[in-house]
Amino acid sequence: MSLRGRRPRDLPVLTRWLTDPDAAWREWDAPYLPAWDTTANLQRYAQSLASAPPNPNERVIDVGGVVVGMVNRAEEDPADGGWWDLGILIYDPAHWGRGLGSRALALWVQATLDETDAHVLTFSTWGGNDRMIRAALRLGFREAGRVREARVVRGERFDAVRLDLLRREWPGLDGRA
Repeated sequence: MSLRGRRPRDLPVLTRWLTDPDAAWREWDAPYLPAWDTTANLQRYAQSLASAPPNPNERVIDVGGVVVGMVNRAEEDPADGGWWDLGILIYDPAHWGRGLGSRALALWVQATLDETDAHVLTFSTWGGNDRMIRAALRLGFREAGRVREARVVRGERFDAVRLDLLRREWPGLDGRA
């Protein structure tokens, strides 16, 4: 498995997964947002990929030459403050529950620390996404905040959860994921 920049040949796979409103990953990645809005935003994003150069703050997750997901990062304001928020998405449920997300997140943490001035990394999710919370905790992230019952998913209330990791707390990939 590797993280790499997007290539033109990746576009059909990315477009298929990103624009499918019934894709299983959408039940876990911010399912509290209105589905119609998420679909419209993802369709615009998928269309923009064909004309935009690869973004250094996004990578595809490649397993044996097959794109199975993406990672991304965004610098929180103010610029150059050293705070980066990370994201990860594994599209195909066939790849879930096998440690792939933990490994991709570990590689992305390392890449972000190597490529940016990051002092603190954050990871945001919702309380029902136990797999991602466990993956982040295994890598040394700590719970930094929890807003109780802030997200409604399929009629049930869940907490909004943010985890963080300081640069000095990351020992590198040795012994991780």
